[in-house]
Amino acid sequence: MIRRILQTEFLMTDTQDSETNSTPSSTPMSDSTSTSSDSTSTSIERLRELIGFNTVSSSSNTAISDCVAEHLQSLRFDVQRSEYVDAHGVTKTNLIARRGGDDRAAVGGLAYFCHTDVVPADTWTGPGGDPFTAVIQDERIYGRGACDMKGSLVAMLSAIARVDANTDPNQQSSPLWVVCTADEELGFDGARHLVANDSQYRTLVKHQPVGIIGEPTGLSVVHAHKGITGFRIISRGRAAHSSTRDGINATIAMVPMLQTLLELFRRTENESRYRDERFDPPTLTWNFGVDGHGTAINVTPDRCDAWVSFRTMPGISGDDLIEIARQRADELDLEFHRYRGGSPVWVDPDSACVRTMCDLAEQATSETVCYGTDGGEFTELRQLVVCGPGDIQQAHTTDEWLAIDQLTRGIELYEKAIRHWCYHH
Repeated sequence: MIRRILQTEFLMTDTQDSETNSTPSSTPMSDSTSTSSDSTSTSIERLRELIGFNTVSSSSNTAISDCVAEHLQSLRFDVQRSEYVDAHGVTKTNLIARRGGDDRAAVGGLAYFCHTDVVPADTWTGPGGDPFTAVIQDERIYGRGACDMKGSLVAMLSAIARVDANTDPNQQSSPLWVVCTADEELGFDGARHLVANDSQYRTLVKHQPVGIIGEPTGLSVVHAHKGITGFRIISRGRAAHSSTRDGINATIAMVPMLQTLLELFRRTENESRYRDERFDPPTLTWNFGVDGHGTAINVTPDRCDAWVSFRTMPGISGDDLIEIARQRADELDLEFHRYRGGSPVWVDPDSACVRTMCDLAEQATSETVCYGTDGGEFTELRQLVVCGPGDIQQAHTTDEWLAIDQLTRGIELYEKAIRHWCYHH
C-alpha cells in the first residue's frame, strides 16, 4: 500500500532554473522484470525509462516517483510517500520503501539512498540532441541523470529483482529500505524534509541499518565526504544615467568587502587549522565571485552581489570565517544572507560496515571525496558509505553518460550487499 503525507513547506533556494516537467511516453516498468534474472538489457531499458522523466530540480519529480513506487510495490515493498511544496509552489515527492524485518529487532538491515532530481540540461551536447531521450552508443548510456544518479537506482532495483529470482523470500531476515529524495541538487532539501517529517524514516533510524548512498564513485567505497556552506552579500544603490550624479553606484561599497573575502581565502589556503590532509584537496576550497548587475555602461549599477561557497570538513566548519565576513558586511552597511548547506560525513574507515563493504567490492581500502551528498542530512545513521556506479567526472556534464559495464558491476555489488545484510547466510 502507498501512504501519502502532504505538507506545504516553503524552502529557501538561491537560484531556480526554468525547465518544466515531462512524462515519458514509454510504458511503466514491467512487473515481469521483478521475477526474471534481470539481465543487463532489461536494466538498460529501465534506465531509458527513468531518464525519460524530466526531473530537473525546478520541476516536480512526482511522475518518476509514481513509476518507482509502482515498481517497488511489485517487488513487495511497502511504500510511503512524503510530499511537500517548494518555495516556487512545485510539489516534490520523497519515497521511503521497506520490505521485511521485524520492528522488534534492535538493529540491522540495509538502506539504499538516492535522489531522483537532476541538474539542468539546457546546453546538452550528447548524442541524439535530447537529454531526456537515452542513447546507447560506444557501450555507454547517454542522458541527463544516467550517471547522477538514475543509473544507481536502476542498479539497486535490478539487484533486488535478481535476489528475488534466486532466493526464497522467507530467507530475508533483516529489513531492506529504498529511499528516493527530491531536491538533492538544490541543497539537499528533499532529504531535509524526509528527516524532519517522515515516520518511516524514524523507524529506519531506530534499526540503524547499513546505509549506502548510491552516488557515482566508480563503485569505490567512500567513508567520508566534505560538506558545503556559504553566503551572499548584497550592496544596494540607485540607478541613474551615468553622466549625472543622481545615481549611487552599488559597486563602490562592495570593493572593501571583496578585499576581506580575498584575505579570508588566503587564510584558508595557508593556515593549518583550515586543512585536513585526509582529503584532496585538503583545503576548504573557498570559492567566491561577484555579480555586478550592470545593465549598460551608461547606467549607474544599483546592485552588486558577492557570493562565497566553500567545502566544510569534519571539525572544520569555517563558522569563524563566516562571522568575520558578517561583521565586515555590517560595518559596510551591506546585506548578509547565509546559505543552508550540507554537513560533512565521516565514518571510521576501520568500522565493520566500511570494511565489509570494501570486502564485497574487492577493494583494499576506502576513500574520501570532496563533494557532498544527502548523507550530510542522515547524520543519525552510524553506519554509512557512499558507493555507486559511474564516474563523478561525468555528473552534471553536457554529455552525461554511464558505462554499461558500471551498471552491470553495480547490480552485482548491490546484490552482494543485499544478501550479506538482509538474508540468512
